[in-house]
Amino acid sequence: MEIQLIFLRILAINNNCAFNERLMFSTRFKETLQAQYGPQATRRWLSRMFNYWLQRAKLFDPWYSMGIAIVIGSGCGFAAVIFQWLIRAFHKLFWGTEHISVESLNQVPWWMRLLIPALGGLMMSPIIRFFAPEAKGHGVPEVMAAVARKGGVIKFKVGIAKAIASAITIASGGSAGREGPIIQIGAAIGSTVARFLRVSTRRVRIFVGCGAAAGIASTFNAPIAGTLFAVEVILGEFGLLQFSPIVMAAVTATVISRSMWGSDPVFEVPAYQLNHPSELILYLVLGVLCGLVAVAYIQAVGYSEKKADTLKKMPYWSKPMLGGLGLGIIAVGFPHVMGDGYSTVDLALNGNMAFLLLAVLLVLKIVATSLTLGSGGSGGVFAPSLFIGAMTGGLVGHIALLIFGNTGDVGLGSYALVGMGGLVAGAMHSPITAMIILFEMTNDYEIILPLMVVCITANLVSSHLCRESIYTIKLVHKGIDVFKGRSLDIFRTTPIEQCMTKDYQTVSTSTSAGDVIQTLMDSRFNHLYLTDQSNVYHGVISLNQLRNLAGRRDQLQHGFLAVDLADETTPQCFRGQSLSDAMLTFQHAAYDELPVLDGKESRMMIGVIRYRDIVSMYNEEIILQDSADGMLRRSLHTDVLNRVKIVEGFSLLEWPPPADCWHKTLEQLQLPGRFGVYVMLVKSRTSAEEGGRRILPLIPDRSYRVEPEDTLLVCGKDEKLDRLPKREAHLADT
Repeated sequence: MEIQLIFLRILAINNNCAFNERLMFSTRFKETLQAQYGPQATRRWLSRMFNYWLQRAKLFDPWYSMGIAIVIGSGCGFAAVIFQWLIRAFHKLFWGTEHISVESLNQVPWWMRLLIPALGGLMMSPIIRFFAPEAKGHGVPEVMAAVARKGGVIKFKVGIAKAIASAITIASGGSAGREGPIIQIGAAIGSTVARFLRVSTRRVRIFVGCGAAAGIASTFNAPIAGTLFAVEVILGEFGLLQFSPIVMAAVTATVISRSMWGSDPVFEVPAYQLNHPSELILYLVLGVLCGLVAVAYIQAVGYSEKKADTLKKMPYWSKPMLGGLGLGIIAVGFPHVMGDGYSTVDLALNGNMAFLLLAVLLVLKIVATSLTLGSGGSGGVFAPSLFIGAMTGGLVGHIALLIFGNTGDVGLGSYALVGMGGLVAGAMHSPITAMIILFEMTNDYEIILPLMVVCITANLVSSHLCRESIYTIKLVHKGIDVFKGRSLDIFRTTPIEQCMTKDYQTVSTSTSAGDVIQTLMDSRFNHLYLTDQSNVYHGVISLNQLRNLAGRRDQLQHGFLAVDLADETTPQCFRGQSLSDAMLTFQHAAYDELPVLDGKESRMMIGVIRYRDIVSMYNEEIILQDSADGMLRRSLHTDVLNRVKIVEGFSLLEWPPPADCWHKTLEQLQLPGRFGVYVMLVKSRTSAEEGGRRILPLIPDRSYRVEPEDTLLVCGKDEKLDRLPKREAHLADT
């Protein structure tokens, strides 16, 4: 109570309230203050003060970003510890031990290896179905899709569901790893922190990258590899703005994980030394083989996921259970394929596996992983990639023994070790990350030279034969094209309605052909759209199409209707699509404008979209994309902004919204569509500062509700700004 009274007293002082000093610590003070400000005065004041100091903190960028990165890295480090504890707990539940290995699995009855993976699939399926469907699969594609299409928004409950579902899948013997889940968990933490702090969309993506990097770093004790994975795979772009906080998050998470688990390497690697440069020829062969196996791995996992998605009539619990049962059948004879398989990888690294066993396990691990993830299991693909790579490298090691003989210069484990990196590079299409993560996981600098040869070769072969990586093939099957230049594709989240126009002309399907020609020649439009009485779209007639028919208008007057001349094969756009989808549609169209329909079933025409309008909006967005942070700093140092020129033809305007905009969210106002302007900042007077007439600027999101005392800082073309409605004079003066 005393703390609350102190806060209330501060509120009163900041508002220049003339309260008697003796009321400071009395209950009457609270009653008096609440009578003036309402029963929620404390909560409102705390909320506004939090927002104020939050915006103040953003001035000290990049220190602000570094501080938030440390918070995210700490959270991800402890999340990795909790996730590892969950896996051990479920290991104890299923198998009676905290760790499973080939030796321990061989000691349990065969029926346990057969049924426990199916039981695990049955246990985790309700979590995926009812709590977070995004937690299904290996996690990284969902994070990439969120970064590319949703501005980095990932719900926190997805991280919780992913941790539990993946722990059940891995502990029950599912052929999956820890890296995919911890990446998604870390990304969910980064996204939650970013959205709580109300940062810009670009910073949300950066903080999601911080979470992903911290997850990789804490799981594999590899901070450099975690950083490179985030910028190379998740964000797809390098830059100091995103690189520095990601490094800080990865380092923080690694410090926490090392304090819990120590700094020992993940695998027991053999001593390695490159004895002769001619040995690199065999590593070149290994790189080619890793690329080929990586393609088979990508296609198998992608096909299984795609095929499982088509089986919609099966009960939700049956697919993970059947996938686990299929894995169990393999595990009855070959328990090596269960779990992450690290104990089997250690056997390969020590050269204790026969040639035939290596070949069989290579194939069976691909099948087992496809069954686990394709059926809806939750886990990562990185650990299976290491397993498959070790088997591939071991095979080449045996071939090297046949060529050179057992002279002591050739080690089977060395080829298995380098093969792990080659398979990861080929499967992920990220050779830099593969090289660094293998180096950090082994702490052996001697492998760098052959590792570079194998990783680059494997990536070249895999990329040439298969455009998609193990992460993007799932997205492509869902119609999502995530490409490395996605940071420039700023319209992936912009709905088509924002650029659509209703300024077009239609004709009835029953209009005669001659009248259509005359209408089109008299029209200011180059296209006429055919609709029936219900406004259902039936095709388009263009001016170019009718140039050759203009002289035959009299012949077409009788016996031909508009529908006979219409082009019904023209591609259409649909409500809910993004402007990126529209641009892809234009690539396959012969027209510079396309109809926009309400849906594929109803086919009601609601507008048209023109190519030149999309290009114009793109140019405007490029100018506006990164100006919010700079305008925030400038507005904090000046009380009056008025109008600021950004570039020729574009300005920033301080605009008090009229009364019809009050108490509506920015999403409801649709200012870009109505007036062609974009809200960069909001200047809002807080109760804690009204006495001094100070102004609090903030970067709003779509859910921000405009209040009467707000002033919006809007950006756009000068002619658009000049047409903005003015607030009534008497309201502006108040």
